Amino acid sequence: MSIFSKLMWFFKANKRLYILGLSFLLLTEISQMVSPALIGRFTDILVAREVTSQNLLIYGGGILLFSILMYGFRYAWITHIFQGSALLERTLRQQLFDHYMQMDTTFYQRRRTGDLMAHATNDLSAIQRVASGGVLMLVDSIVIIIFTVISMAFVVDWRLTLIGVLPLPLLAWGVRYLSPKIRRAFTASQEAFSRLSNKSQESIAGIKAIKTLGQEQQDVASFTSEVQNTIAINKKVARIDSMFGPMATLVMTISYVVMVTYGGSLVTNQTITIGQLVSFSTYLGLLVWPMFGLGQLFNVLERGNASYMRVQEILAEKSAIIEDESGRETLAHGDVTINIDEFKYPDDETTTALSDVHLTVKAGETLGLVGRVGAGKTTLIKLLLRQFDDYQGNITVGGFDIKQYKLKAYLKAIGYVAQENFLFSTTVLDNIRFADLTKTREEVEAAAKKAAFHDDVLGFPAGYETEVGEHGVSLSGGQKQRLAIARALIVDPEILILDDALSAVDARTEKQILGALKAERQDKTTIIAAHRISSVMNADEIIVFDDGQIKERGTHAELLALNGWYAHMYAQQQLATQLDEQLSAKEENNA
Repeated sequence: MSIFSKLMWFFKANKRLYILGLSFLLLTEISQMVSPALIGRFTDILVAREVTSQNLLIYGGGILLFSILMYGFRYAWITHIFQGSALLERTLRQQLFDHYMQMDTTFYQRRRTGDLMAHATNDLSAIQRVASGGVLMLVDSIVIIIFTVISMAFVVDWRLTLIGVLPLPLLAWGVRYLSPKIRRAFTASQEAFSRLSNKSQESIAGIKAIKTLGQEQQDVASFTSEVQNTIAINKKVARIDSMFGPMATLVMTISYVVMVTYGGSLVTNQTITIGQLVSFSTYLGLLVWPMFGLGQLFNVLERGNASYMRVQEILAEKSAIIEDESGRETLAHGDVTINIDEFKYPDDETTTALSDVHLTVKAGETLGLVGRVGAGKTTLIKLLLRQFDDYQGNITVGGFDIKQYKLKAYLKAIGYVAQENFLFSTTVLDNIRFADLTKTREEVEAAAKKAAFHDDVLGFPAGYETEVGEHGVSLSGGQKQRLAIARALIVDPEILILDDALSAVDARTEKQILGALKAERQDKTTIIAAHRISSVMNADEIIVFDDGQIKERGTHAELLALNGWYAHMYAQQQLATQLDEQLSAKEENNA
C-alpha cells in the first residue's frame, strides 16, 4: 500500500475529483446491497405461495430501479476515477520529459535510450493503473466487503455471517506472504523490459551497420536471448501472481461449504428462512469479486510501486549544469576568452583532458582548432557549449562568465554543427529552420545557398518539401553536413562552431562554404575544429592541440615557419591532394 502514500501529493491536488468519484462508488455499493435482500424476501413469498401481481411489480420494479441507479452511479465514479488517472499520467509524463530536457551530457552517457523510453512508457502506464484500477479495486473491494458483511448480519443472521467470513483472514495472510516476493519479481520484470527495449532500439537504429557487416544472424540470436530472458523473468512473475487466484477460490469455497452446512442447519432449525439463505448465498456471491479484486490490486500495486521507484530514481538525479536563475537574459555576444587551467571528465578523474588552455577570439575573428584524434579539440567545444561546467578556470563572452548567462540567452547565441548531425523525420525545409520555425522559405533558401546545399535540394523529388527520413537516411553524409550548416546559419549566431563539420564534403564545396562564411560573418565569431588543414588555413589564429594542451599557435604562415606538427601534417595532406588530382586526371585521359 506504500504506493498510495507516495502518490498522496497527487490525490491531495485532485481531491475534489476523487471525492466525487468515491462518493458515487459508495452510492453504487449501497444500491447493490438492496437487490439480494429483495430477492430473499421474494423467495420467501414464493415458497409461501403468496405471490401476487402486486408483489411481482414491487419486487421486480425494485430490483430494476436499483439496477438502473447502480448503473448511473457506476458510470459516474468510473469516469471520475479514470479522469484522475489520466491526469496523473500526464503530470508524470510531463515531469519526466522536462527532466530529460534539463539533464546534462553525463546523464545520457550513463543512461541508455531504451531504458529512458521504458521509463516514459511501461513504467508510467504501470503507475497510471494505480490511480485508476488500483483505487477502483482497493475502495470497491473494501466497501463491498464491509457493506456485504453488514447486510449479511442484519438481513440474514449474525452467527452465520461470523462463521462464513472466518476464512477471509487466510487471504490476508497469503497477501502478506506473497507481497515481498512479487515486488522483487515485478522490479526484475521492469528491468528486463528496459533491457529488451534498449536492445530493440539499438538494433533498429543500427540496422544499416548490421546488414553491411553481415551480422543479422548474430543480432537475431542476441535479441532472441534477450527475449528468452525476459520471458523467463515474466514467467516467474506469473507463477507468483497466479498463486493468489487459487488462494481466493479456496477461501471462497470454504465460505460456501460453511454456508451449505451451517446455513442448512439453521434453515432446518427454522432459525432463518430459505429466502434468507438465498440472500446469504447472493451476498456471498458478491464477495467473489472483492476476493479476486484484491488479487488484482495486489498485482497492480506492486507493479506500480516498482515502476514509481524506478521513475523517482530518474527524477532524483540532478544535472551538473546549474543555471543561474538571476543570470543575464541578453543574448551573449562579444569577444570569447578561454582560460582553462584544468579539466577532467566526471567519469575519468585520473586523466586530464585539458590543461593550460588560454586564448581569446575577438568578435569577427575566426579561430582554427587542429590536432590528432583525442587531442582536446572537441573537449574544448563541449566546455564552450556548457555540456560540462566543472573545470578550473573560466570562459567569458563579452566580458561575462558564460555561467552568468541564462542557458537560453547563452545557447541561443551559438550555432553548432558536429561531424555527425541529428536530422528529424520531416522535410528539408523544416529541418533547416528547426531552430526558428517562423523563418520564411526565402530565408531557408538563403541559408542553404551559403552552405552550398541549395542546388542539391533542387534536385530532390519534392525540393524543400522532400522528407529526409529518420535520421536523414535519404541524404548522403555530405548533404547531412551541409543541411546542418544551413540550420546553424539561418539563425545568424553570434558564435558559429564547426566541429569537423566539413569532413564529408569535397575540396571545392569546402572552399565555397568557407568563402561564404568569411563574407557573411565579418562581425561574428567563428570557431572551426578540423582534421583537414584546408578548413582552417585562412583563420585569424590556429591552435594546435596535443594531449589537451596548446602545442603550437599562430597564423597559417607562422605555423608553417615553425616546421612542427602543423607543417608536417599540411605537407602530407598537400601530397595526398596532388596524388588524388593526378589519379583523377589519368582516369579522365583513359576514359
